Amino acid sequence: MIHTSERVAAVTFNAAWNDAGLDRVLGELARRHTPATFFLTGDFADRYPQVVKRIAAAGHGLGNHSYSHPYFNDLTAAGGRREVWAADRSLRAAGAGEALTPFFRFPYSETSPAQVRVVNGLGFADVEFTTDTNGWKGTEGGMTVDRAVARALDALRPGAILQMHVGAPEGGTEVIDAQALPQILDAITARGYRVIDLRALLTPPSTRDRPADEGVALRAGPAHLPGEFTNAPHRQPHVAGRQFGCGPDVAHERGNCPLASHQLALAGLHEYWRDPSPSPTATSSRSSRVT
Repeated sequence: MIHTSERVAAVTFNAAWNDAGLDRVLGELARRHTPATFFLTGDFADRYPQVVKRIAAAGHGLGNHSYSHPYFNDLTAAGGRREVWAADRSLRAAGAGEALTPFFRFPYSETSPAQVRVVNGLGFADVEFTTDTNGWKGTEGGMTVDRAVARALDALRPGAILQMHVGAPEGGTEVIDAQALPQILDAITARGYRVIDLRALLTPPSTRDRPADEGVALRAGPAHLPGEFTNAPHRQPHVAGRQFGCGPDVAHERGNCPLASHQLALAGLHEYWRDPSPSPTATSSRSSRVT
């Protein structure tokens, strides 16, 4: 959850299988001028470099979803680091460019404090989700467009992060999330919400009110964000082991997972993301660790 009382939500997509629903997803987002963040595996980026370029050209953010989509709890810390770095290299090689973000999402939302510390130590913030529409299951898995829409709207509340998928497993072509997206976006608007770009949380508060010609680290997202976003803690940006967003299978006490409360720690990641050649073995001393 994004920690806010304002009626805002974030829309995210994962990609590991194919790009069967991409045209419709990008089309609907463009038609409504809606930002999104796409979490791609490195393997997907290797197979579909043109997709990486299209998402970046459309103005959306790109996040890291590991290289091969493994179960991270089955990996050693070194194995987890290899997965993250390999995906990072693939996304950069495919042309992610300035669209690349320091956001990571665990495959299967399988997180643990130790694994979160690993990705934090590499300079990535773990961003999970409030709900998954489960459209990826397809009709064979009992899902329909109406059910996917209902799951999204049932979870809609201030700060919700929705997870969908742009492809279908096992080479399928039916992408329920792509079909459901227009209804979801229209309903979000009808309920008085607006979709924000997660990258807006990367911009330090001091830069948000600057004139446009002064520039900011990342110009994505709305010009105004709720007051909670400007009140991030100033003295605790380097405490490791907590997530930015909590997946449904991760138990955290209330208040430990607000994305926006870590906004200054996110801002500290800018320097790393201007380095085009991260080391695949070393943990950068410039990497921000999140609370």
